[in-house]
Amino acid sequence: MEYRYGSHTVFKIQYQFVFVTNYRYKVLKGDIGLKVRELIRQTCEAFEIEILKGVISQDHIHILVSAPPNMAPSEIMRRIKGRSTIKLFESFPDLKKRYWGLLLRDLGRIDGRDDKKLPGASF
Repeated sequence: MEYRYGSHTVFKIQYQFVFVTNYRYKVLKGDIGLKVRELIRQTCEAFEIEILKGVISQDHIHILVSAPPNMAPSEIMRRIKGRSTIKLFESFPDLKKRYWGLLLRDLGRIDGRDDKKLPGASF
């Protein structure tokens, strides 16, 4: 087991998230998929969130992360999805015409204890 260390804590907190595009449109392919992968990596690095596994399919994203204990799961997703959507709209203005709200939506959150292989192109 690999534990992470803070100034006064030792922890191993893992979350598995699955989130989808609006109406399950298959837009996360090609350059858009690569840009999403890059944006998620940058966001996680900026907020000290470690990506353990991840997969980007055409209409949804699976991601298994390890985060510090002071970050709630909802806060992790707010940061990842919000920042990624805004940057995607800046990079691909045509997306904003179709997805005037958020591009990425929650499907659910699953406890990260089951270590199954995730399908699709990995992080």
